[in-house]
Amino acid sequence: MRLATVRIDGRTRAVRADDDVLVDVGAPDVGELLSHEDWAERAQRATAAHAATYPAADAEYAPVVPRPSKVICVGLNYRIHILEMGRQLPEHPTLFAKFADALIGARDDVVRPEETAEFDWEAELALVVGSPARRARGTAAEQAIAGFTILNDITCRDWQFRTREWLQGKTWDSSTPIGPYLVTPDELPGGVRPGLGLRLEVDGEVMQSASTADLLFDPVALVEYASTIVRLRPGDIIATGTPGGVGHARDPQRFLTGGETVVIEIEGLGRLENRITKEASS
Repeated sequence: MRLATVRIDGRTRAVRADDDVLVDVGAPDVGELLSHEDWAERAQRATAAHAATYPAADAEYAPVVPRPSKVICVGLNYRIHILEMGRQLPEHPTLFAKFADALIGARDDVVRPEETAEFDWEAELALVVGSPARRARGTAAEQAIAGFTILNDITCRDWQFRTREWLQGKTWDSSTPIGPYLVTPDELPGGVRPGLGLRLEVDGEVMQSASTADLLFDPVALVEYASTIVRLRPGDIIATGTPGGVGHARDPQRFLTGGETVVIEIEGLGRLENRITKEASS
């Protein structure tokens, strides 16, 4: 099943994607849908014969979960990328956070803040929590995963590295595209531990290419670890990290200045396509 949150006449609606038709599933957004224990059954019951439908070709996607209670992000989580940088594999996940105000839709413009000169891309597989989880282990952690989506952890590197803490470079307002769909694990090879091809392009030039099978800490392990620290709630997001190829690590370094189009595709999950614009001077 593929779910999305779309903008319709100034409001949002949760929909199920059936080929070229989006079927309204009776909730204002996917986050609200996930708050119901029987969310999957509710989404499946909606039929084109008895619910509002919208053409997929004209859809305007909001963040798939517009207001998660938490966005937890993971750094240094692709084996090949870690080893190629000459670092040892970490024993524990490196976690940081974003706020919901950072999230934007799958085709929205990303406005580069005037305060940064080092605006960078990061293609990531993100998991969406579908049921409450606290100290979840094994099967319980697997069952807490509603599905997967795409996230671009766009980063102000010069702000990120001002201190040892990363938050200030990672959660700029309206900077993080996410979506377009939440795809349930049964649709993906590997299920809750999917092995999917990931690719990021800037103006058609491939910058990142990897497989999510290379994750050091897989999605289930991340649910186990994060839920040990804090209660995970339906709609919460865990971004699983990015592979090599970011602009900061290139020689010479390369950053987004405005006017570029960044495209991320992850096998089975769809496509983010976002134009980078410059913030208007106040």
